[in-house]
Amino acid sequence: MVREQYTTATEGTHIERPENPYVYKIGIYGWRKRCLYLFVLLLLIILVVNLALTIWILKVMWFSPAGMGHLRVTKDGLRLEGESEFLFPLYAKEIHSRVDSSLLLQSTQNVTVNARNSEGEVTGRLKVGPKMVEVQSQQFQINSNDGKPLFTVDEKEVVVGTDKLRVTGPEGALFEHSVETPLVRADPFQDLRLESPTRRLSIDAPRGVHLQAHAGKIEVLSQMDILFHSSDGMLVLDAETMCLPKLAQGTWGPSGSSQSLYEICACPDGKLYLSVAGVGTTCQEHSHICL
Repeated sequence: MVREQYTTATEGTHIERPENPYVYKIGIYGWRKRCLYLFVLLLLIILVVNLALTIWILKVMWFSPAGMGHLRVTKDGLRLEGESEFLFPLYAKEIHSRVDSSLLLQSTQNVTVNARNSEGEVTGRLKVGPKMVEVQSQQFQINSNDGKPLFTVDEKEVVVGTDKLRVTGPEGALFEHSVETPLVRADPFQDLRLESPTRRLSIDAPRGVHLQAHAGKIEVLSQMDILFHSSDGMLVLDAETMCLPKLAQGTWGPSGSSQSLYEICACPDGKLYLSVAGVGTTCQEHSHICL
């Protein structure tokens, strides 16, 4: 251990200090000093390079106090200008375009929009694929500009809220079950056709069914029977001319008779047939048609 000795003397007194053979030099000398300077120089170079790279990244990415590049941070949220590509899911409360442009969502596979509840479960989904547009929700509704429902779909029914539903397909509309509507009408100068190829066609109304053709005819075709039934009222056929061309006919009258008048006869089961008119009724003579 080295001790430091202190000697006091008066002014003008010369005192010789004994030489201490144990003297230590404090500091870094030799190759250690050169290594230290080299290390400091290397750190300074790294610092300058990092600073230059940081400035270059800020310049390239367009960093500013308002945002980064086309991305701007506003008081209402984030504003992104131009085209952007998202490699992972995007979560947002509201997405809208500028006032003077439209919003375009584009993907090489499909575009999927999900709505989730507080537990993270999907409650609604809109998926636009290359071959199909799929909507998964409890209810799907399309509204007009003033908020009026135009088209509503749920598990129970489909509601069309427009004043007119127009089907322009060449095959018309195909309904597997019943249809309830106050009016069925064809386009002007087009035929209206109601057809059931393999089953029966039923038209029901609690207060009456009205069939009307303003400038044409109404034609009813059936391979089997056509039944008109009225439980409480009567069946009225009101026309200037009534034609039943395929009614069964009885035999002609006596030879030499030039008359071509017939009377309509009815069987007990309601079947109608024609009988040559005579002075009196001739239905009994041809009643074998009823057998």
